[in-house]
Amino acid sequence: MGGHAPGRDIDSLAADARAALVRRIEASGAWAADPGWREAFAAVPRHLFVPYYYVGVAGGYERRWRESADPAARERWLRGAYEDTPLATRLRDGELLSSSSQPSLMADMLAALRVEDGHTVLEIGAGTGYNAALLSHRLGDDQVTTVDLDPEITESARRHLDAAGYHPAVVTGDGARGVPERAPFDRIIATCALGGVPRAWVTQSRPGGRILMPLATGLIVLTVTGVGHAEGRFLHTPAYFVPLRGAGRPGGDPVQLGGVPHRAREDDLFRFLLALTRGSLDPQEAHALWEQEGRPQRERYGITVGEDREWAWLDDPEGPYAWPLPS
Repeated sequence: MGGHAPGRDIDSLAADARAALVRRIEASGAWAADPGWREAFAAVPRHLFVPYYYVGVAGGYERRWRESADPAARERWLRGAYEDTPLATRLRDGELLSSSSQPSLMADMLAALRVEDGHTVLEIGAGTGYNAALLSHRLGDDQVTTVDLDPEITESARRHLDAAGYHPAVVTGDGARGVPERAPFDRIIATCALGGVPRAWVTQSRPGGRILMPLATGLIVLTVTGVGHAEGRFLHTPAYFVPLRGAGRPGGDPVQLGGVPHRAREDDLFRFLLALTRGSLDPQEAHALWEQEGRPQRERYGITVGEDREWAWLDDPEGPYAWPLPS
């Protein structure tokens, strides 16, 4: 997107930027499993969901917004809205509370959800409303519910959705408890990080339903196999999300890595194992296992949810390597 051309308005400029973003996502292969998402990303105007956002600069954050009096600043805002990057949208005392996820990662997640016409979807973490708009475009407003604990977030998401012409159910509440009044769901997708799988999500899913959520710097896809039961493996994709607020938020003190070689400390796959086995393996035990098993990729790990417990595992849910998770 170059400088402003004479007579071109923001919608025209945004359309060009959106088309360029779609080409970038397509080139990444994110839609290979479900090309139907291409049309949704091509149609939904991301800039309407990020009227302002924050960019990290030396010493803090710079705010970019569409109401700037400077035309060049407005163009920087619009360019940034269509970059394939996450955007910080809400800060409080320096803490990131909400963001708009990287579009190509959103595309990966939505494709992995394997939606079909007629499916009902619950989104945990309303954010800006952009992801709910993509779901509504694909499935219809009546099929989509999005929930967030913060009423300011749900109110702004609702405004953004209205401005873009989408009207899914927007609920203010603790996402870890699901939305029982709208259940059961065929698909549940979380856009915030948790330490375990909330029991409510499994019980509010139909048999055969899929739950996709960030956990331990990865993305787990669970299939609901019966009442209170679900199982699945991680995708290969790394994923770093804002933690869920309310019940189910991950926590704990920082892990001390004394005795672990520097090379392993900096390795994304080792840090994934550390996060997944937190409280079960100390870093030295995790490192020994990681080396012994050939530094396994994320796809070798999985999670099983049973009636009274849930656990993570390597290669086999009944194998020798299994670790309890909080439920």
